[in-house]
Amino acid sequence: MPLLKMDLIKNQYQPEEIKHLMQLSFDVAKETLNLPDRDRFQIVTQHEDYEICFQDVGLGYERTNKALFFTVLSTPRPMPAKKAFTKKLVEVLEKEANVRPQDVIISFATNHAEDWSFGEGKNHFLDGSL
Repeated sequence: MPLLKMDLIKNQYQPEEIKHLMQLSFDVAKETLNLPDRDRFQIVTQHEDYEICFQDVGLGYERTNKALFFTVLSTPRPMPAKKAFTKKLVEVLEKEANVRPQDVIISFATNHAEDWSFGEGKNHFLDGSL
């Protein structure tokens, strides 16, 4: 049930490339975070180049305009799963989509099951339907 958000600079990727990045990131999340097949929630937001800044926090990374910022909004996940996700995602994106490892930024944000409604204004985890 994580929400996988990907922010990027507009016009750096073609629509088919974005779909491919979405599929790759979902496949990695499915494997490392143990998600069922249809537990897929993803949002891609494209920004003008002046609306986004990807600096390196003093680590010496030189980022390109093809940088990707992933936010994983999820119920609490064990540290080993988070580490597996970040490592595997960077590896897969480099191998399958030619994305430089230095251009991949990942942040986990935590919420809880009771914070989700999947439709009809119902709190599915609270009412027992999930």
